[in-house]
Amino acid sequence: MTYKLLLLPGDGIGPEVTAEVERVLNWFQKHRGFAYTAERALVGGAALEAEGAPVSKATMQLALDADAILFGAVGGPKWDANPFDKKPERALLRLRKELELFANLRPAICFDALKDASTLRPEVVSGLDILIVRELTGGVYFGEPKEITTLPNGERRAVDTQVYTTSEIERIARVAFALARLRSNNVASAEKSNVMVSGVLWREVVQTIHDKEFPDVNLTHILADNCAMQLVRRPKQFDVIVTDNLFGDVLSDEAAQATGSIGMLPSASLGAKDPKTGKQRGFYEPIHGSAPDIAGKGLANPLASILSFAMCLRYSFARVEDASLLERAVEAVLNNGLRTGDIMQPGKTQVGTKAMGDAVLASLDAMAKS
Repeated sequence: MTYKLLLLPGDGIGPEVTAEVERVLNWFQKHRGFAYTAERALVGGAALEAEGAPVSKATMQLALDADAILFGAVGGPKWDANPFDKKPERALLRLRKELELFANLRPAICFDALKDASTLRPEVVSGLDILIVRELTGGVYFGEPKEITTLPNGERRAVDTQVYTTSEIERIARVAFALARLRSNNVASAEKSNVMVSGVLWREVVQTIHDKEFPDVNLTHILADNCAMQLVRRPKQFDVIVTDNLFGDVLSDEAAQATGSIGMLPSASLGAKDPKTGKQRGFYEPIHGSAPDIAGKGLANPLASILSFAMCLRYSFARVEDASLLERAVEAVLNNGLRTGDIMQPGKTQVGTKAMGDAVLASLDAMAKS
């Protein structure tokens, strides 16, 4: 099978880290029989400059036709003053919505070599392995009305609407429970049922899906603010956390920082499987953002993007052995003491973007020969 990929490098450090992923793609094509074709397109600020929209209709069609999408990053201060519908980040929201990518998987794994890089004590984060399952196409980011109005007294009022339906909660709960069965069989469902009616519905529906379909999985309910505190206090108590769009956005970044650097962590956004073809749309991106302060300087950490490709191998193409190989290669590089600036530690060797990519490829070569 030849896989059809769409590469969306985007803005800031996006093109730099995506370039390293392309080198890894070529390695897997040469050494592991990973046959693929790749299209490239503009997105975010780059698309605004060239095409007048954060993501064009033509790019959306490429995304709809692709087997998987590898994404870099969007945004930067250059576009901060743009009106809301011309923000680079609107590209992400449109892609997620129109591709129906409702399940966002964000692992927070602390590699042993980086346990001293976290701002938390090493014994708190050593061995950390959390998977946050975030609902991605509903909630306050998409709810209507979403507007700023002027009141009769001259004040301005902004409204964002938090909306969830039973079916939206059911499908994300099923994803979380199914993944928990492949891990340590524990799910924590985070919401704010004490003050939000959407949280009340969330808790009820998650509990119902658990009782009817996944009674073997251990389920706990936790208020999202308490979950945030516990991620700092005792993060290893968690296995899978399932939560809504807004809380998932916040909690996943918090969990990421506990691992040592947000520059290390990948993510996957998945749609529902087509009942006829079994095809499941997948969108893979590092969660570090565009980092405009270091863009173009060759300093960016490409490991989150490379690990996002590992998730692509696992979830979109069921190439579990290849995914594990790539993850082990990254771990070996870290064990050998190489670091980009964001994860630099005393006594280690600091390298740039390309040199880190070189090291991953060398590690893959060594593993292929062993």
